Amino acid sequence: MKLIYFFTIIFIVSSCGGGGGSSSSDSNNIVPPDPVTDTITESCAPTSWNYRIQRCDLNHDNLERYYFLYRPENLNLSESIPVLFALHGYGSTARNHLYYTNYAPMADNNNFIVVYPQGFPMRTVLASSNSHWNVGGWTIGSDVDDVDFIDSVINLISKKIPIDEDRIYSSGMSNGGFMSYHLVCNLSNKIAAIASVTGSMTPETYEDCNPSHPTPVLQIHGLQDVTVPYSGLSFMESIPKVIEYWRDFNSCDIEPDRIIQDNFSAGYVINIDEYKNCSNDVNVKLILHSTMGHTWPSTNNHSVSASNEVWNFVSQFDLNGKIN
Repeated sequence: MKLIYFFTIIFIVSSCGGGGGSSSSDSNNIVPPDPVTDTITESCAPTSWNYRIQRCDLNHDNLERYYFLYRPENLNLSESIPVLFALHGYGSTARNHLYYTNYAPMADNNNFIVVYPQGFPMRTVLASSNSHWNVGGWTIGSDVDDVDFIDSVINLISKKIPIDEDRIYSSGMSNGGFMSYHLVCNLSNKIAAIASVTGSMTPETYEDCNPSHPTPVLQIHGLQDVTVPYSGLSFMESIPKVIEYWRDFNSCDIEPDRIIQDNFSAGYVINIDEYKNCSNDVNVKLILHSTMGHTWPSTNNHSVSASNEVWNFVSQFDLNGKIN
């Protein structure tokens, strides 16, 4: 059993990087200064590869951290700006996640900014990785405070852009999906809605989850995902258990409205379950693909655009529920 656990950990380390078709790795609205974050300084500059994307470097908790900020060229600063966090997978990078999610066109058309934070190196006796998000499970042993890091980034961004504090969203691939759940369980006063692609909840996140408001949740998953299996592992909850948790927490209907999309020529089925009539008119949604593995799906490779699904879902809500 120990040998199986060892190889499972190694497989997660090598497989949680990213998507793009296959598993791979790379004013008045501004809030008052936060007494803790106000001591954090950052240095931001346009990247050499895209002038509309800034890299911001900061020292957080004595660790050198950074994030990329995508700011549409014609951003309308006369209104409050929604924020979408995009969190990469285990062992991957913010830049890699930026490429295959390609949120830029949606941000341009819908007047929001996208934040791509970089995780911190995770080293254990079993493996070494370029980066991780500290969510428990296989990241037990990490002492990185990623919840406070994201909170600090929110406060830093609010000082330079009039963000809509009621419309801060988190999305993520794999370990980034785990982190999105972890954020809404531990920073729910800031996070309005989340989307997880091939992620789940660790037992630690699940047991200690304490959201402060009804929370819209989107999960996109493949039945052929062997890295984050649909049925779960000892250090990650099953997808049905995760969906059941949020269905019950939000007081939604027990049975979902189901849409089945058959593609017999391609040999797959997509089930879309939506749990409705929830508190504050939020929604819990599961998109389950019968042949998809551990990847970020696009229209071309799985007839599902995860990026479009993420924004179309979270943008319906704010901290108070469904936006009228």
